[in-house]
Amino acid sequence: MPLGGLAAPVALAPMSGVSDVAMRRLALQFGAGLVVSEMVASDDYAQGDHEARLRAEGAGVTPHVVQLAGCDPHWMGEAARLAEASGAQMIDINMGCPAKRVTGGFAGSALMRDVPLARRLIAAVTGAVKVPVSLKMRLGWDEYNRNGDVLAREAESLGVALLSVHGRTRMQFYKGEADWAAIRKVRAAVAIPVLANGDCTDLASARRMLALSGADGIMVGRAATGQPWLPGMIAQGLRGEVMRLPGAGTRTLAARQHLEGLLASMGRRAGLLHARKHLAAYARHAGAPESLRRALVETMQAETALHLLGEVFQDRDGRHAA
Repeated sequence: MPLGGLAAPVALAPMSGVSDVAMRRLALQFGAGLVVSEMVASDDYAQGDHEARLRAEGAGVTPHVVQLAGCDPHWMGEAARLAEASGAQMIDINMGCPAKRVTGGFAGSALMRDVPLARRLIAAVTGAVKVPVSLKMRLGWDEYNRNGDVLAREAESLGVALLSVHGRTRMQFYKGEADWAAIRKVRAAVAIPVLANGDCTDLASARRMLALSGADGIMVGRAATGQPWLPGMIAQGLRGEVMRLPGAGTRTLAARQHLEGLLASMGRRAGLLHARKHLAAYARHAGAPESLRRALVETMQAETALHLLGEVFQDRDGRHAA
């Protein structure tokens, strides 16, 4: 199982509109044990949709994991075959997305309400590829239907090699606090590795998440936006090493590489627009003044944004990063 060889694996979670290929490359460079693509609609991907293919891009990412979503076994199997043929080294099945546009089509976390269909989808994927298959899910649909352990056992029996569990139900979306202790029931149900996900923001929360969930590793999500080095830093801490925030120059270079990667893959206008959430997050975590943050996300000139990123990360003595 490609968990990056870490004593306590730390993965970057799949996040729609966030975990683009440029971010995944950076997270791996900074020490993440595993990264997963944005959610890819299986039917769109199998039929050649440009945006779906872009989401599944994995140049420079090893291991390359493509997350597929859908509710039709045929398209899930076809998409898995295509992803493997295109270089995917693992296929991840999405049964955790809470978005209404996804669950409304009986995909994502809606599948936790229909375990027989979930079985058929899993079987279609594991039967279509030779690479490992993982599955991401939630605790259940709502507080009255916490069946994560049931789905986990079904997935393991069908050949799934790794599970990641978000410590909320679908109906919670991202509200309240993730229930890390509840993940322990899923961990106890299977012999395959389980990653705990939800609200991990730093080393302290990672340690508490592992202790309460009994999981084999963790998955960092939203907290890594604007901090692609965070999963690697947490992994350092879990290994007992000194956690070191990359220097200002290194962070500037990383942010610029992220933006340049988006410009190259999406085109200069679309790439810059897509990058705004990342640019805002880089500036926020760096403590940049509001005026600089606003200028960074409002500019329509890629060259200006690249220059402003040098202003965002400053050494403590006030010198701007080169």
